[in-house]
Amino acid sequence: MLLRPKTRQTAGGPSPPARWRSQRGFSILELMVVVAIISFMMALAVPTFQRIQRRTRTAAIVNDFRVFTQGFLTYSVEQGGFPPEAAAGVIPTGMDSALRPTPWARPTPMGGKYNWENNQMQLFGFRPKAAVAISSAPGAPLSLNAETINMLYALDLFIDNEVNGWNTGQFRLSGAILPLYVIEP
Repeated sequence: MLLRPKTRQTAGGPSPPARWRSQRGFSILELMVVVAIISFMMALAVPTFQRIQRRTRTAAIVNDFRVFTQGFLTYSVEQGGFPPEAAAGVIPTGMDSALRPTPWARPTPMGGKYNWENNQMQLFGFRPKAAVAISSAPGAPLSLNAETINMLYALDLFIDNEVNGWNTGQFRLSGAILPLYVIEP
């Protein structure tokens, strides 16, 4: 014969602790452990996700620079020179067939719009013959924040293969914050 341990009986059934243990569910401690594990996993995943997003935006800008460079160089060979200066987001005169209007006119992945710089004076007395800049424009501000600075470093590393200063190489900064991709110095 099996002996059962004696439990204190109340008028309504087994004692309260036994009744609580018989119900299915999670204790508050178990829920706290699950929340802590999920929080730890998110803390690891968010910076990785941000890095991947930054790489994607950087690659899109670099690709745009390369496509635009081909268009401007083709125009230069065919016309004997580069097109005249144009405002940010406005396709330079004669470049309608060489540039697709959507990438040029839309805001860039870092803010601002693409801007054709033809023989314009830049910071430190630098005057490139041909360059594509990213400039603030109505409806597309280019703000200086931590994410923009990280993107600028990533662009410099991607284009010039090293962070070598903002006033050398093919990728430069001009003015307060004017990213400049030099086609012809």
